[in-house]
Amino acid sequence: MPEFKTKIKEYRAKYNLKQGDLADMVGVRRETIIRLEKGQYNPSLKLALDIAKVFETTVEDLFKFEDE
Repeated sequence: MPEFKTKIKEYRAKYNLKQGDLADMVGVRRETIIRLEKGQYNPSLKLALDIAKVFETTVEDLFKFEDE
């Protein structure tokens, strides 16, 4: 089964944002960002687009499913 991977943590570091900062910007709880970064939560399309917009990148660059 493919594994969910994300680059949110890398982008947060690049943009000097804390998890709480990003959560506030996209209208979710900090715990949601934590779960996303750990690959424990698949975002809705709207949330994925909102996060990509914050980082000025594409959803495809931020989120991937990789074969284990």
